[in-house]
Amino acid sequence: MNEKEQKHKKTSSFKKELLQWGVIFLVAAVLYGTGYHTEVIGKLQSVILYTGLFQPDVEESIQHGNQADYNMPLLTINGNRTSLSEFEGKTIFLNFWATWCPPCIAEMPNIQSLYNELDDENVVFVMASLDQDPQKAWDFIGRKEFTFPVYSVISKPRVFDTSMVPTTYVISPDGIIAMKHAGMAKYNTDDFKAFLVGLSGQ
Repeated sequence: MNEKEQKHKKTSSFKKELLQWGVIFLVAAVLYGTGYHTEVIGKLQSVILYTGLFQPDVEESIQHGNQADYNMPLLTINGNRTSLSEFEGKTIFLNFWATWCPPCIAEMPNIQSLYNELDDENVVFVMASLDQDPQKAWDFIGRKEFTFPVYSVISKPRVFDTSMVPTTYVISPDGIIAMKHAGMAKYNTDDFKAFLVGLSGQ
């Protein structure tokens, strides 16, 4: 190969690499511009959840938990006001999430599976959206066809203050926070289902 051919090959290779990076940046720009980057990142993180590396700690004794505060006003998807106190006396799976949070989106499919498979009327799900605009949460849930109960948080008691989203709490029927898990997790496991059912049967 002569010098001219080598130069042409290098130029061609550089142009090809430049084009590839151009496509990557274009796709990234489109995703960010449309707001779908969060869902794409969430989808990638959901693959990690399937490995089982992120699981909630169900070994923590409920005797050492804090007392829950049921005074947490919520807004239903129909625009009606309610409160966490509506579920007092039941086991509550309380998950704080937001549409702008990729780990939240990553764990939602397995939470939906848990919701579908858990046949216990004494266990309730409260998927509490922290989005400032409740409509964003409603639109997202509708688009994804999730069927677990979703609420918009009006105000949050101090006991549920956390710097990380998502954060999940499990509240026992007698009002004790039996578990707190900050960050995404795989909840649709036999151990966690047994944990919830065990609490509801106290």
